Amino acid sequence: MSVVQFDTYSKRTPEAWVAPQLAIIVPTFNERDNVALLYEKVTAALSGIPFEFIVVDDNSPDGTAEVVRGMAQQYRNVRAIRRIGRRGLSSAVIEGILASSAPYFAVIDADLQHDEAILPQMLEKAIAGDDVVVGTRYTAEGSVGDGLSKTREAGSKLATRLSSLLTGEALSDPMSGFFLMRRELFDQLAPSLSEEGFKILLDIIVSAHRSHALGGRELRIGEVPYTFRPRHAGESKMSSLVVVQFLGLIVSKLSRGLLPTSFLMFGLIGGFGVIVHMGTLWLAHERAGLDFVWAQILAVVVAMTFNFVVNNELTYANKKLRGWRWLTGLLTFYAVCSIGALANVSVASWIYAFDGQFYVAGLLGVLMSVVFNYSVTKVFTWR
Repeated sequence: MSVVQFDTYSKRTPEAWVAPQLAIIVPTFNERDNVALLYEKVTAALSGIPFEFIVVDDNSPDGTAEVVRGMAQQYRNVRAIRRIGRRGLSSAVIEGILASSAPYFAVIDADLQHDEAILPQMLEKAIAGDDVVVGTRYTAEGSVGDGLSKTREAGSKLATRLSSLLTGEALSDPMSGFFLMRRELFDQLAPSLSEEGFKILLDIIVSAHRSHALGGRELRIGEVPYTFRPRHAGESKMSSLVVVQFLGLIVSKLSRGLLPTSFLMFGLIGGFGVIVHMGTLWLAHERAGLDFVWAQILAVVVAMTFNFVVNNELTYANKKLRGWRWLTGLLTFYAVCSIGALANVSVASWIYAFDGQFYVAGLLGVLMSVVFNYSVTKVFTWR
């Protein structure tokens, strides 16, 4: 199969339209000053190759979706998907790919740090037989250039080493957000992919190894080096949340999906909540002289409030509650966690009566309440 040559979409009549061979998937959040320039650069790079340009925007407050809709009125191969009430890079990429119609797709960031000029070379390698083709910064020819600070570069290399625990591949840049692959293979892997987190390439590679989609053969991975560029406009989306979600993805995949990333974050925050509880209890009872019962009640309320606020910001950042929904969410969180506390005591008491080991009973009681609170608040608080 060879690359089909075709002129720019905007200069053709509907009768001359040819199905796209490549879909360019661009997940965005606050990238209004970048998307039009990215389209121009991709169009120049893919001159003669029919492609569709699909932007999946997480309801950016800066009006990114409106900019893309304007582009779609000018260019027939531009499409805008605006998501309301949902956020997250991985889920945006999955949604964009599933909405595409081309036999191949490429994922590229809107910030212009990825080098679109290598897209034809990536497509040629995929057509030649590679299942996944990765734009890599970490080969002799590739470079992070001026695109990463020294701290972020060190963090990226550490993440790459951690990723090898999952992939087992001699892949130079598993953290890359710039890759191209066959749509047919992705469709087989999609049901096993996590919608949480930011590193979908790592998820795809791990899922491919564990599935039967390849018929027993090894995953064929190609690499094309490029130089990582500085962000053109806007702010980087890298944050502590991205780091935590990446570590959560590592653990989740090591457990073969038994422990979802959101559950791990919920449990981790709950652990910090215990520290907040004990600190509040000590301050209220030992320092302020409050009666123990009232000090304990205060500590419970403070800890539950802490857990709700942090989970709202981190675990459920894609469903973040605001305004009145924040208040009603807090009240439902109080109610659910109160029931979870009763479940904790009931399970722990039953196990203690049966086993006689207080620490075993206590630990299992805590685990029971965490599972209960996570499952129920996911349905009623962050629905």
